[in-house]
Amino acid sequence: MLRIHFTTDDLQNIRLAREPDPLWEIVCSLCRLQTGQGPLAFGHWRRSARHRVRGDAPLRHSLRHLTTLVPSFGYIPDFLTPPVTGAALPEGLDLLRATPRSHLTRDLGRLAESHPLPGWATALGRPGDGAQLTFLADALAAYFGTLLEPHWAGVRAVVRDDAGRRTRALLDGGVRALLEGLRPFARWNSPVLEVDYPVDRDLHLQGRGLLLVPSYFCWRRPTAPADAEQPPVLVFPATRSPLVLTHATEGGTARLLGRSRAAVLAEVVRRSDGRTTSEIATAVGLALSSASHQLDVLRNGGLVTSRRDGKYVLHSATSLGLRILCAGTRGTTAPQDRGLRARP
Repeated sequence: MLRIHFTTDDLQNIRLAREPDPLWEIVCSLCRLQTGQGPLAFGHWRRSARHRVRGDAPLRHSLRHLTTLVPSFGYIPDFLTPPVTGAALPEGLDLLRATPRSHLTRDLGRLAESHPLPGWATALGRPGDGAQLTFLADALAAYFGTLLEPHWAGVRAVVRDDAGRRTRALLDGGVRALLEGLRPFARWNSPVLEVDYPVDRDLHLQGRGLLLVPSYFCWRRPTAPADAEQPPVLVFPATRSPLVLTHATEGGTARLLGRSRAAVLAEVVRRSDGRTTSEIATAVGLALSSASHQLDVLRNGGLVTSRRDGKYVLHSATSLGLRILCAGTRGTTAPQDRGLRARP
């Protein structure tokens, strides 16, 4: 667990990014590319990316270098994600190129403790050897331009939508509503935000505030820089609407079940602890009676199960429903956590 400790000054200095950060999206997408995580959310993108990589030798060369520094699990160097400014990728790469050598040496040494590094990687921290850092920046730019930029409008739409919902929560309920809205990734236990995190760690903000960054490619758990001296940032998975999820399966599930029914199933799958009919109707944008009808059809087909919990009826996906929803990913298995990367 990551425990983020707030002071009164910190609560007055909470900010929310309204645009995706290119370097954070690059790092998170590199993790998704190397695994089968999130077949429903990322399966279509991952297949198209791998197909493009197979036919592009320079891109394969760049990718080998990038995955050396961004393993699919464990520590990832902080210098790859400099402070979030809201600027475009070129400005972020300028900050990366300006990383002090002492920071490069520290970050690479930490990475080498768990992942042996080739000579070109260790050379990044040597004085006077700027060529390797320039090559790395160029590799990041090539990766973004080829594999992320074609999808950037969709990435931006999801992040903006998430930020919009959280902004409305802040306006309606204040900072407490904003922080409590980070469930299920985090729990607000004033004055500490308890974040689902694969290692045990405390972060004291000490008046610096916190920047919340919704991310398209972040998966299952939030992440943060390892260096406590960096400007505090919490990157967390942006919430996708059910219609976005069904679109990510290339429309196969929607063609089978129909767009509305597939969206209802996707919304049920999104929460393993069950969803009420009202919650599903609101999320999908259907009338309550229409959502109830779609759930009846899905339940009769063995794709959804329903159980009473007090005065509510909660709907959950069956294993068959999950398999059908993931069928658009052409044979990938159900979502599972195979060792999410973390910044310890």
